Amino acid sequence: MTGTSEVKRQRRSADPSTSDAKHTHRRPKPWDTDDIDHWRIEPFTEADSSGPFLEESSFATLFPAYRETYLREVWPLVTQNLERFGIACELNLIEGSMTVRTTRKTRDPFILFRARDFIKLLSRSVPVGQAAKILHRDDVYADVISIGGLVRNRERFVKRRQRLIGSNGSTLKAIELLTECYVLVQGNTVSAMGSHKGLKQVRAIVLDCMRNVHPVYHIKKLMIKRELAKDPALATENWERFLPQFKKKPRRRPSAAIEASASSQPASQRARKEYSPFPPPQPPRKIDLQIESGEYFMTEPERRAARVAEKKKRSSAVSEQRRRERERAYEAPGTEEILRGRERRRQRAEAPALRDTE
Repeated sequence: MTGTSEVKRQRRSADPSTSDAKHTHRRPKPWDTDDIDHWRIEPFTEADSSGPFLEESSFATLFPAYRETYLREVWPLVTQNLERFGIACELNLIEGSMTVRTTRKTRDPFILFRARDFIKLLSRSVPVGQAAKILHRDDVYADVISIGGLVRNRERFVKRRQRLIGSNGSTLKAIELLTECYVLVQGNTVSAMGSHKGLKQVRAIVLDCMRNVHPVYHIKKLMIKRELAKDPALATENWERFLPQFKKKPRRRPSAAIEASASSQPASQRARKEYSPFPPPQPPRKIDLQIESGEYFMTEPERRAARVAEKKKRSSAVSEQRRRERERAYEAPGTEEILRGRERRRQRAEAPALRDTE
């Protein structure tokens, strides 16, 4: 069997035009030359279309109530942009939705997906002038990143979302410059427009920011990559050795910090604990403490009254301590303090004379 498979392998290598179904990719392709750019996006023309579509396709999206006024004002402009590509649109103010559909004049089969992204961006507070670029430019794509369900705590979510924007929008502006994308943070979503590579970088930055990774780390890496890309000698090398490696430092609890400081002392200075074969005494339960203090036998109104009295007692003690601290500022200084003050004033007066003599 081994000899037969070896003979077949030699035959395939000698005759690349063999009809074996497993090796059809080995046939010569005279039309595939090195000067062809396989990643180039060819513009779509009406000559590429075979005629009107046989079926009607449509997409719809909802918009929030606060966008209704703006959409009513710019809807003639939206209709004008979509009619250029043979797409019909409808604004339903009762349901709060926008719909786009193909017509007999539609020729580009992919323009419907761009129209879908167009109305989706409009619903997420992107201006109509910016959102219309996705219709007129083939190298612009859209991505709406949902961040509402990534953080449970509302206050923590607002802080991390503000961290993504930065002071006066500086962080967001840096992200836009480095990724060459348009980014808008609105509510529970982040809308981005740009190339596929830029959208992938923006999504990574946004999701990591919601996972408590500051965007400045990604910004530093992107800046370094931009400088490395200018050097043609590093085009085929791995850039990991140039990129900074950020490690997350876990926060220590106060008790853990105290134990760590105690363990850092030399063994001779540590207090040795006496060995005991018996287990430590069991801590008292909450009911045991209530029985000792008598709270267990009180009624609920008596317990509330006791808690209020204890709170007033602590409050009065704190107030008394603060009053003493305020009165301490009006106490007359002692003899030693007066002498120390005179000595400091005498030294300050003698300092310029000493410098002149030197």
